[in-house]
Amino acid sequence: MSILIYLIPLALFMGALGLQAFLWSLKSRQYDDLDGASCRILADDDDAP
Repeated sequence: MSILIYLIPLALFMGALGLQAFLWSLKSRQYDDLDGASCRILADDDDAP
């Protein structure tokens, strides 16, 4: 049971770290153009001379 003294704060820290990473991705506008990203993968950009 004494291992919970270490695991609970570690789990809370990792959860806060994941939340911070998610909020950073929202703030840096990672999710703005979802349709453009799905169409770009289908585009054939072979610029062969």
